[in-house]
Amino acid sequence: MSVQYYEGVGRRKESIARVRIMNGSGRFTVNDKEAPAYFNRLGDVEAILSVLQAAGQDARTYDITVVVSGGGVTGQADSVQLGLARAMVKMDPGNVSAMRKAGFLTRDARVKERKKPGLKRARKAPTYTKR
Repeated sequence: MSVQYYEGVGRRKESIARVRIMNGSGRFTVNDKEAPAYFNRLGDVEAILSVLQAAGQDARTYDITVVVSGGGVTGQADSVQLGLARAMVKMDPGNVSAMRKAGFLTRDARVKERKKPGLKRARKAPTYTKR
């Protein structure tokens, strides 16, 4: 028997997260680790689970599994949040207005700017010397 799940993909900076949500007992795993062990920075797990609160759902009634790769801690946390919001919308299209209002369905398109020739970084120029 196959388990019914809803999937959402979230992206942020260099990070990509594939989030699956299904009925269950409240397990939240990220790359086969418990979520608090993976996102050990204060507030990251709460920020991700705030998607469920915005939809009026209890986190203890769903199992969430995440496969995330690339990027750093902030990018991964934000990509999981977007993926979870998209999965919640697939599960119940009535969640769209609540997710939009809370700002969970907006893809943050800011990425690192490329380095330009003649500069040290994207915008930092070498020190100007007159003589």
